[in-house]
Amino acid sequence: MASFIINYNNINYATEGVDKMLFEQHKLKVFAFVGPSGTGKSYRAQMVANERNINYIIDDGLLIKDNEVIAGSSAKKAATKIETVKHALFSKPEQQAEIKKIIRKYKPESILILGTSDNMVQKIAENLGFPKIIETIYIDQVATEEEMQTARRIRQTEGKHVIPVPTFAIKKDFSGYLLDPLQIFKSKGRDEKPYISEKSIIRPTFSYLGNFTISDNVFRQIIEYLAVRTDGIHKIVKVRTINDDSIIRIYIEIVVNYNCGNIVNTLNLFREKCKKEIENLTAMNVDYIDVTAKGIYIPQNNE
Repeated sequence: MASFIINYNNINYATEGVDKMLFEQHKLKVFAFVGPSGTGKSYRAQMVANERNINYIIDDGLLIKDNEVIAGSSAKKAATKIETVKHALFSKPEQQAEIKKIIRKYKPESILILGTSDNMVQKIAENLGFPKIIETIYIDQVATEEEMQTARRIRQTEGKHVIPVPTFAIKKDFSGYLLDPLQIFKSKGRDEKPYISEKSIIRPTFSYLGNFTISDNVFRQIIEYLAVRTDGIHKIVKVRTINDDSIIRIYIEIVVNYNCGNIVNTLNLFREKCKKEIENLTAMNVDYIDVTAKGIYIPQNNE
């Protein structure tokens, strides 16, 4: 029986050459947006892309199309800053393969790569097999020194990062991070169409402020608070929380009031209320909540 030895290094080089040839065939134009970390690149990325009719952006490990993440995972989710850099460079073959597959599918005419230096954006383009960058825009061309200093101060004192997509589009992927929506409206001139963009502000776990954790007792306190303010529920008997990689699963046992009406409706309404409030207060995704009625409270005649 014949045996075959596969040289993965050669295959990688060959694949990269084929990818580059394919991208050049559909005339992919590659632009770069460069500026030091924390100076406001992600904040202004959509504005820069919009002015050049670019619908695709690569930022911190994400491939974004028209305010929607279509491939990749954010480097801001990495556990350390070193891992963040590696992830942003698309250094792993599986990262590269995912982005290349989507690029082949959508065949964009142009794409904007964000990076902290010329070397970084060039390395990203090389790792993804893109053609050479045809234009580089620098942050000081679109932002004043005062604006950049403000952005640095916010990054250093509050640990805030910006992702150029709406909050609803990334909330699931950033469970456990504190997210805030940010909407921007800018006029481009008297006869020009106004520029409207929604972005998300996140505070990663490795931010300059340090790590944060949320105790299981916090979830119980939120649930008990809601129970007191929910008609039909007498008291909480038990709360059990499973916190698995920032995905929350909760089991609740309650005692309902005899006059609560339909018990099933009471449980469903309380479950929905708990899920919404916990997600709003903790920025964590609740995978599911089981609510079980363990008893019915019947008032005595003298009550």
